[in-house]
Amino acid sequence: MEDLLRPVYQERASQPNTLGVLIIGKKKPISPVTDNFDVILLVIVKEAKQSWYVKHYEFDGKTAAMHIVDTKLLNHWIDTSTFPRAVEWVIDGKTIFDRNEFVANLKGELRNFPQVKRESKLAMEFSKLTRSCSESKDLYESAQYLDAYSKVIRSLHYLARLAIIEKGYHPEVIVWNQVKRIDPEVYKLYEELIKSDEDLKKRIELMLIAMEFALSSRSKVCAKHLIDIIETKEEAWSFGELKVHPEVESYALNLSSMIEYLTEKEILEVVQVETKGKDIYHRKYKVKSY
Repeated sequence: MEDLLRPVYQERASQPNTLGVLIIGKKKPISPVTDNFDVILLVIVKEAKQSWYVKHYEFDGKTAAMHIVDTKLLNHWIDTSTFPRAVEWVIDGKTIFDRNEFVANLKGELRNFPQVKRESKLAMEFSKLTRSCSESKDLYESAQYLDAYSKVIRSLHYLARLAIIEKGYHPEVIVWNQVKRIDPEVYKLYEELIKSDEDLKKRIELMLIAMEFALSSRSKVCAKHLIDIIETKEEAWSFGELKVHPEVESYALNLSSMIEYLTEKEILEVVQVETKGKDIYHRKYKVKSY
């Protein structure tokens, strides 16, 4: 199969802008990793007019998709988990062209998962988890049990991703299979929710208690990225200042729920700053000192 595609990828490899080419083959009949194509060709380039360009091919009764991606977008996908398949393509893909060991170095970085990037990803997933748990509780208290159940499943998914990142791995497309190997305790929560003989209301109630414990026990570790940013200056931060901080970009959308949770848990404290309005104060935030 690789031989049949050689004219396609060799044309790209010959261009000075191309840093690497990887090939990923379909391993089973239904393959979300390859979008059900028989082959994926990932072409990584320095820069391009289109940051992501895709071509589909058919050959010898097989199908292939070629993704041409510039390094800026690829790094964004990796750092924000917005396209998990791309991480799997790089880690598991076979390198068929590598300029100056670019692909080898990228694979090494992904496998090593540097601490700084790990902390950023933990904060991102933690922020999603705080919002999702809050929404789950609201739905439960409003007696919207089916919607609450759906939201609890989503919360468990974020918790699963947290557990994987904590162990130093990148979450894959098939998260629960990965969690079963890496963190059996989190996997057991998932099993208890879907296999319990309790009625739906009771299952959700018990899972919300378990999720609150999981959140609380992980809060300082998972929020370390944000805490370190806040501690870079002595003065308290306004929400607006934190929201536009470049290192917070990956979880800015869920920053409000994350800060509220950390304030509730007394990890952060609120500093009131007077405004021109009587008895109206700006809320600013700093790390609580003990």
